[in-house]
Amino acid sequence: MQQGGKGAKTHPGTGEGDRRLPLREKVGYGIGDFGFNLYWANISAFLLIFYTDVMGLAAAAVGTMLLVTKIFDAVTDPLMGALADRTSTRWGRFRPWMLWGALPLAVAGVLTWTVPGLEGGGRLLWAYATFSLMMLAYTVLAMPYSALSGVMTADSQQRTTLISFRFIAAFAGTTVVNWLTLDLVRWLGRGDEALGWQLTLGLYGLVAIACFATVFLSTRERIEPPRQAQRTPVRQDLLDLLHNRPWLVLFALALIIMVTIVMRSGSLVYFLKYHVERPELTGAFLGSYSIALAIGAASTPLLTRFADKKRLLAWLMAGVGVLSCAMYFVPRDAIGALLALNFAIGLLLGPKSPLAFSMYADCADYTEWKTGRRATAMTFAAATFSQKLGGALASALIAWGLAAMGYVANQAQSDASRLGIVLLLTVVPGVVALLAAWVMRFYPLDDPALARIQSDLRARREAAA
Repeated sequence: MQQGGKGAKTHPGTGEGDRRLPLREKVGYGIGDFGFNLYWANISAFLLIFYTDVMGLAAAAVGTMLLVTKIFDAVTDPLMGALADRTSTRWGRFRPWMLWGALPLAVAGVLTWTVPGLEGGGRLLWAYATFSLMMLAYTVLAMPYSALSGVMTADSQQRTTLISFRFIAAFAGTTVVNWLTLDLVRWLGRGDEALGWQLTLGLYGLVAIACFATVFLSTRERIEPPRQAQRTPVRQDLLDLLHNRPWLVLFALALIIMVTIVMRSGSLVYFLKYHVERPELTGAFLGSYSIALAIGAASTPLLTRFADKKRLLAWLMAGVGVLSCAMYFVPRDAIGALLALNFAIGLLLGPKSPLAFSMYADCADYTEWKTGRRATAMTFAAATFSQKLGGALASALIAWGLAAMGYVANQAQSDASRLGIVLLLTVVPGVVALLAAWVMRFYPLDDPALARIQSDLRARREAAA
């Protein structure tokens, strides 16, 4: 493995993978997710309302489009994972992709948030094509980036800390998007909302390129797969995952939790605009929610000292479910109570991402321990596909729910439409969160099991040295 492109090799038996990561490397890795969330937060919070209220597409058609494009992602995610696992350069397997994929994502982001000079079906086709292109470019970067955390260190607690840095930066990016995007659209567009979105995404693209370059320059790959794993076919990688019980549980869990997260963030904009009738509060609600997510993510290493990942994640999702359902009963003019509940839900959801991504790396260890083969990027790729599918399903459910309740863009809503918007923010994601807490009971890798697996793997690597 290499550091900073100098080409120095690290033998897998030296134990370097168990050492504490320097702060510079943790921060450098984390900055990458600031760049990713300049896109992901926009997709979660604003893409649906951009399509319905700016581009003028029908809500039901947008919902179908967001879900159909996931079929394309179903192919590209594991393929990109397999490609990244088999990449071999002087800079490592995963780091070079941070440079190769940055510019294509920036260009695709601008195209996605462009209103074309087309009408009717032409605009819908444009949405299909540009959103698919952007998600492909996103995948090219995201799969190697996620896998990189699995080869920077072999220590489970260090991984949790590393990924906590990642998601602190991620939620910082989300905070910037949630608090500033609508203002940037107004300032840069100067009355032309479509132009404002184009320029805003162009600005975000430049910042994201700098973030991905930082990841490349500041990180180091330390864990090499067993040599025979390099020669296994992609089909074998997929079969290994299908026989990996911890990963199967996480696959289902990631889908369920992402439905909760995206449904809340995507419907909040509609909730404030059409139910509370205070759209100017969007930045405050989404921004404070993002700050709560960041605080929750930062607290993850501390929380895991008192409970293992399995129990902690179950308790957190149960709390999210209860608070989300409670929010249904808060009057629309009780702004302080709504803001406080929304903040509390963010605190509980914050540790979810660091915990889950650390657990994916544990699943890669489990596969290596059980089969002698390691496919880190494939493990993360298939899991990320589950998250994307959950996000798309949530957006589709919002769009279909709005259409079924008679939603009409930029007009006062009927009582049925307003009720649907409230349910989509509160009870529906609350029930889904409670389901996630129940699913967590099937995850088998508690702290004693992980300690045994990592001890065995350490002994194997030392024997192979």
